[in-house]
Amino acid sequence: MADAEVGDDGYGEDPSVNELEEAYAAWVGKPAAMLVPSGVMANQIALRVLTSPGDVVVSGAFQHVVGFEMGAAARNAGVQFHTIDDTSGHLDPALVLAAIELERHHQPAVRAVVLENTHMASGGVPITPEETSRLVAAAGGRPVHLDGARLFNASVSLGCSGADLSAPVTTVMSCLSKGLCAPVGSLLAGPVDVIEQGRIERKRLGGAMRQAGVLAAAGLVALRTMVDRLADDHRRARRLAEVVASTVARGYDPGACVTNIVCFEHPDATLLVEALAARGVLAGTLTATRIRMVTHADVDDAALDIAIGVLGELGVTSRVSG
Repeated sequence: MADAEVGDDGYGEDPSVNELEEAYAAWVGKPAAMLVPSGVMANQIALRVLTSPGDVVVSGAFQHVVGFEMGAAARNAGVQFHTIDDTSGHLDPALVLAAIELERHHQPAVRAVVLENTHMASGGVPITPEETSRLVAAAGGRPVHLDGARLFNASVSLGCSGADLSAPVTTVMSCLSKGLCAPVGSLLAGPVDVIEQGRIERKRLGGAMRQAGVLAAAGLVALRTMVDRLADDHRRARRLAEVVASTVARGYDPGACVTNIVCFEHPDATLLVEALAARGVLAGTLTATRIRMVTHADVDDAALDIAIGVLGELGVTSRVSG
C-alpha cells in the first residue's frame, strides 16, 4: 500500500484503482467495474441506476439489501421491496413470476430483481449459475443485480468461475474486505453505460475518492492471493457446524454449512451470544432466535479449538443449550 502508484480517481487517473477495476471486471466477466468504499454503497448505487423512485424490486425477505442496510434502498433509491421466501437461501422463480404478475392487477410495477450469493442469513448458501439463470429468465428482461458480497466463497465452494456465477445478471458487486481480508473496498461491475452512470451516483453518495490507490493496492493483493485460501475457512466452518449441532443447537443440520457461515436457531440468541462473548468467542444475532458465526483468515485452527471448547462448555449448561 505504501508503494502504490496513485492519482485522482475522481478523474479516473489512479492507475492502481484502474488496475483493480479491470481485474475484477475480468473476474466476473463484465465490461466495466468501479471501486466503492463499501458493499452497501455498491448495492445502493446499483439500485439507483437500475430503478426509478416508486419502482418495486423483488428480493428475498432476508437478503442483506432488505434487512441489513438500515432501509437505505427507500432512502437512496425511493424503491419498495416485494419480498419472497428465501429461508433456504434459494429463490423460487415461480414466486418471482407471481410478483411480476401483480402488475396486471393494479399494483406497482416490478422493475428489478436482486439476488444474493452467497446467501448470508441462511448460512452462506451458494447459488449455482444454473439457478441464477433460471431467476434471470423469470425476471423477463428486467435488470437483475447480484449482491455477491461473498461471491468468492461461492466460486470456491462450487468450483466455478466468477464469470460463470455472474454471466446472467446485469450488475454484480463483491466485497474485498470480507474473506479476502482487504482493509476497505467493494467493487461493482456491469455494462459500460451502467457503470458510468454509477460513477455519478457514487459521487452523489460521497464515495468518489482521490488517491485511492493505497486501498486498491490491498485489493489487488486480495484478488490475486486470498481467494484460494477461502477453502480453509470453509473447512473450519464445517467443523464448527458439527460442534454447534452437538452442543448448543441440537436441531441444527451441520450439512447445511458449505461455505464459511454457521447460522442456527436458538431459543434465546442474545443470551447465547453474550455467554460466548464472556468467554472470548464473538458471534452475532440475526433475529431474536437466530445466531451467526463466521470463520475467516483471523480464525486459525488454534482459535477454532478455543471456540469449540467454549461451545462444549456451554452445551452442558441448560440455560444456554439449544
